[in-house]
Amino acid sequence: MATAPELFAAPEVVIRAMRGNDVAEVVAIERAAYQFPWSEGIFRDCLRVGYVCRVVTMSRQVMAYGVMSFGAGEAHILNLCVSDAYRCRGVGRRLLGSLIERATGAGMADAFLEVRPSNTAAIRLYLAFGFEQVGMRRGYYQAANGREDAAVLRRALRSDATS
Repeated sequence: MATAPELFAAPEVVIRAMRGNDVAEVVAIERAAYQFPWSEGIFRDCLRVGYVCRVVTMSRQVMAYGVMSFGAGEAHILNLCVSDAYRCRGVGRRLLGSLIERATGAGMADAFLEVRPSNTAAIRLYLAFGFEQVGMRRGYYQAANGREDAAVLRRALRSDATS
């Protein structure tokens, strides 16, 4: 006889394109995570202009999202966030891997992103994916006491990409 956990399959985790009807859930996660969140309009603009916008869902509930743009042979990861309830469970790792795979498949040579130096969990994830710090943007982020710097990270996506 099967035990209770064997009777039900685990909910399927899906990474898919973000849709307009996902934006409310995405904005709720964004507002819970950041003191100075993106607006609903920014997310809708990202969808409208064709940025790579992905959500991670489980049982149709959005648990994470990512937004990435392409230009001049470069991918720029603009936003990646995991709902607090799903952090440290590999969700961000899967989403970042999916974004990198998409950028590589599109022929991008490099991927860039900015991250607050105080966001050590995100920095650990990015370094584990082969990102390296290549610069610092002074006063890049709005912060409670003024501005906060951003570390600029880069990862080569093609073996012929120059350092």
